[in-house]
Amino acid sequence: MIFEIKIPSPGESITEVEIGKWLVENGSIVKKDQEIAEIESDKATLSLTASAEGKLKILVKEGERVAVGTVVCTLDSDEHIKPTESDSILLNKESVQKPEVEKITVLPVSDSKGDEIKLGSPEEENHQIKLTPAAKAVMEEEGLSIDDLLNGLRRISRKDVELVLTLQKNEPSKSSVEKSRDEDRVAMSPLRRKLSQRLVAVKNETAMLTTFNEIDMSQVMELRKAYQQPFVDKYKIKLGFMSFFTKAVSVALSKHPSINSMIDGDSIVTPRYHDIGIAVQTPKGLMVPIIRNAETKSIEGIEREIKELAEKARDKKLTIQEMTGGTFTITNGGVFGSLMSTPILNPPQSAILGMHSIKDRPIAVNGKVEIRPMMYVALSYDHRIIDGKDSVGFLVNLKELIENPAKLLFDGKSPEEQLIGL
Repeated sequence: MIFEIKIPSPGESITEVEIGKWLVENGSIVKKDQEIAEIESDKATLSLTASAEGKLKILVKEGERVAVGTVVCTLDSDEHIKPTESDSILLNKESVQKPEVEKITVLPVSDSKGDEIKLGSPEEENHQIKLTPAAKAVMEEEGLSIDDLLNGLRRISRKDVELVLTLQKNEPSKSSVEKSRDEDRVAMSPLRRKLSQRLVAVKNETAMLTTFNEIDMSQVMELRKAYQQPFVDKYKIKLGFMSFFTKAVSVALSKHPSINSMIDGDSIVTPRYHDIGIAVQTPKGLMVPIIRNAETKSIEGIEREIKELAEKARDKKLTIQEMTGGTFTITNGGVFGSLMSTPILNPPQSAILGMHSIKDRPIAVNGKVEIRPMMYVALSYDHRIIDGKDSVGFLVNLKELIENPAKLLFDGKSPEEQLIGL
């Protein structure tokens, strides 16, 4: 029976995809549910799986763009019981013959006493001798050959060996002499093309500004150090920085709802929920899976969801639904060593937070200079609907929450304020 494998629909707005890579060769026997190809859309890279066991026949080459629903390969289920070529080859001592080694005759060289100097055995490869133009000219004039010169040597001394080693070390390598002028040219993936279009659109269609602040990470770092092992023992996952920032962003968004807004035609839409996207760098480009209703999740719940989504993104298992939507985005350039940057908006969202490297810096604490682990943070925002007061206030609020993480338990208030009912 012949089974046709068609391109599934990655999402409602996607009508065309590109065959990114075939994971098995044409004519191979594949198993049911085995991944056989990667298909790339302008939103994600998805896997194409075999619907049955059988022999694969590829109909569409890598790099070709096809419409959703197109048959790209077939599976012949009647061929699945036939052994592959590799399975039919039996290797044994009788059927395997060792290749013959070409024997090279090396002329003996005698020293002044007539004793033979062994330059190599018959199995060794004869090395070529380099001649300078001047030496070659003298040899031709006198009618001498290489063998004549070798036979005329008295003996090979330690000084001769050291001289050869020195010459080999000082001789410029071929790679350092020859300069490459080659180029690599590959087609942009649909995801990269779509990303480039969106980035240019953001620059041309928004009034984007960026404001900065810095955060003392001492309290969060001490908290992680003190409770990392108990957290791992209980939840089987590590406690990172991103969960604190996601929780703090959600609390700060509730204090500054305009940061969570977006433009829809002539209207400003402000969701009461916080769907926070976490930017993840993958080999295919930047992907932003969404943590939905972050305002309802605990630190442990956020950490677990971040871990699961990041793994799916790197394994190219993210679905379109897991990347669709989002009201705010966090990107962490610090994992690559970035000290400061201006993150670009992720439309239709109106703001994005950029985290950066943690560096020890001297700061003033109660009138004294102290060395503290500091992080620069940046908020890029669309000035059309977000005023400077809200953007600056949002970062100040975020700074207070990270520097005093206990406030995350009381909706941004200190334990003392919560205790006395303020």
